[in-house]
Amino acid sequence: MIGATATDIAAAVREGRTTAREVITAHLAHIHRVDPRYGAFRRVRAVEALAEADAVDQRPDRADLPLAGVPVAIKDHVDVAGEVRADGSLATSREPATEDHPLVARWRAAGAVVIGLTRVPELCIFPTSDDPEDIARSPWDPRYSAGGSSGGAAAAVSAGMVPLAHGSDGMGSIRIPAACCGLLGLKPGGGVTPHVDGEGWLGLSEHGVLATTVEDIALGLAVMAGQPVAPVRPRDRLRIAVSSRTPVVFAPPDAETVAGLHRVGRALALAGHSTFARHPRVPVSLQTLAGAYWVGAVAAELPANIDESALQPRTRTHVALGRAALRAGLVDEAQRDRWRERALSFFDDIDVLVAPVLARPPAKAEAWSTKPWWTNAQMSTRTAPYPNLWNLASFPALAVPAGVRADGAPASVQLVGPPGSEDLLLGTAAQLAEVLPWKRHPDEVITRTAARP
Repeated sequence: MIGATATDIAAAVREGRTTAREVITAHLAHIHRVDPRYGAFRRVRAVEALAEADAVDQRPDRADLPLAGVPVAIKDHVDVAGEVRADGSLATSREPATEDHPLVARWRAAGAVVIGLTRVPELCIFPTSDDPEDIARSPWDPRYSAGGSSGGAAAAVSAGMVPLAHGSDGMGSIRIPAACCGLLGLKPGGGVTPHVDGEGWLGLSEHGVLATTVEDIALGLAVMAGQPVAPVRPRDRLRIAVSSRTPVVFAPPDAETVAGLHRVGRALALAGHSTFARHPRVPVSLQTLAGAYWVGAVAAELPANIDESALQPRTRTHVALGRAALRAGLVDEAQRDRWRERALSFFDDIDVLVAPVLARPPAKAEAWSTKPWWTNAQMSTRTAPYPNLWNLASFPALAVPAGVRADGAPASVQLVGPPGSEDLLLGTAAQLAEVLPWKRHPDEVITRTAARP
């Protein structure tokens, strides 16, 4: 049961080979065993999840539910009815939400069971996930951070605590944790998944999915997007550009990053695609724009009921910088539109871009929330200079495992495509899984004799 995919669990519950209660009971026991080491969850909903599982088992339409009995984790950044949305902060309201966010409602309607809320950095700003209570760590090596801001979600999936987790990605916040934890992580393009007012980071952020298989990503995304579940269909003879060129001159990729990228390029060529080196033309000014949006989006959408005096010092600095950027007009939509047009032209004769997610190993698992803003910002830029380009463009991007680095951390790349190419990226990842398969979980957290439903 532990380590089974969401696709397999749902099929077993639909067909009566197991029950949702048995699935949730097993996963709660596993969380109890391993989460003290990895810090994935801010809150485990043990009593509530068992009640939800019983409700799934009693549903007359159980045989038709795409996520029947699947335990899922929700990032502590959206509302879950009856739960406090803390956003990794002591400064947010402690009033429980009165209703589910639309994406949570869709997963529940499909038969999923919300087993817990995952750890995030304060207001989901930073690329590591420590809060006042704990640090989310990579199950591949707990000395490393699980990334951020969907770090708790990634740790939960990587350690087999859930097969499927929700994340959100405003500047790499799904892809960075996926890379840190050896997972698939999809940031859809703009408008694919639902939003509510005040959570879109000025159009940078999208809700997406973390999982260990392409099929699970496709399943979770389809339900979240309100679309029929369809099989993943690879395509023949794609034109695939491979680029390690960093958009930040002081954050070059290390040798292990380049080696992982080349492994993927060779594997895709082996799968029959045309692969070649080509680099997006990224203006130097785009990193200034990215920084302005990073700080400005938070300042523009700060919750009205927040106690700013209780924010962490790094966050107060971030908000102050954001307000200054907004006043100065540095959050420039016209400049962002010009980048979108340039990015679209890059894909005129290219189907998929393959690029790194991280330039180096993940950040160390430390209390980054206690460090100054500049220290956090410098770490963020040096570790993950690649992802924010595609948030600014609102293009879909999928993090995919690419083996293991010599230092023991997972290697990862991102597959990027133009708007509407989510299915194409998933199909490409499915072919990559055939020629360059990845280990779905670290050996130490999933026993080789784990029962399957």
